[in-house]
Amino acid sequence: MQAMNSDNALHFDVALVLDLLGVFFFAVSGSLLAARKGFDMVGSLLLGCLVGLGGGVIRDLIISTAVPAAFSQPLYLAPPLLAAVLVHLLFSHVERGGRLLIIFDAGGLALFCITGTLKALVAGLNPVAAILLGVTTAVGGGLLRDITANEVPQLFDSKDLYGIPAFLGAGLTTVLFSTGLLNLFSGSAVAVAVFTFRILAWHFGWHAPLAARRNRAGAVPG
Repeated sequence: MQAMNSDNALHFDVALVLDLLGVFFFAVSGSLLAARKGFDMVGSLLLGCLVGLGGGVIRDLIISTAVPAAFSQPLYLAPPLLAAVLVHLLFSHVERGGRLLIIFDAGGLALFCITGTLKALVAGLNPVAAILLGVTTAVGGGLLRDITANEVPQLFDSKDLYGIPAFLGAGLTTVLFSTGLLNLFSGSAVAVAVFTFRILAWHFGWHAPLAARRNRAGAVPG
């Protein structure tokens, strides 16, 4: 976060706050999915931890030999715990469809593609590697969540866009960082853009071209 402010203490605070917010948003999506699946509180907490912390753990293991932040800083366990409690108390009063899950998931995606990319850039990775790691951080937890809950991963849903908004956020973050234009305002603008893109793609059913063209009968030519 060195490009975002001149004060080193504030760099860490801003990075930590954004990381914890991303964990919370993703953890809520995991707890919501657990509630829809009929899991108990333990299952809700574990699924929230998996999606909220999974991408960050992958990121930290790749760029550092140190213990991942999720295990070295107990504070990271607070957002999943809060998410599980809130969903337990409020789930019966909120919509049981997928809209709320998508909203929180999009929030986590928007924050993690930025924080993951920034952490990679500060660690000295080249721009391409930083973008890839930012995307991995953003989509990794959701992938683990969906597989664990026996859902088709959103990352591989041909009727939705999931990885592309993360690539957009990671790419913009890298450009802003490299040009010295990354600050709290521009970073927030990137997060809003990624969140909006993800929600619009889900609402309007935007999707990327299929890996292979289908014939009129709907089958892939052999």
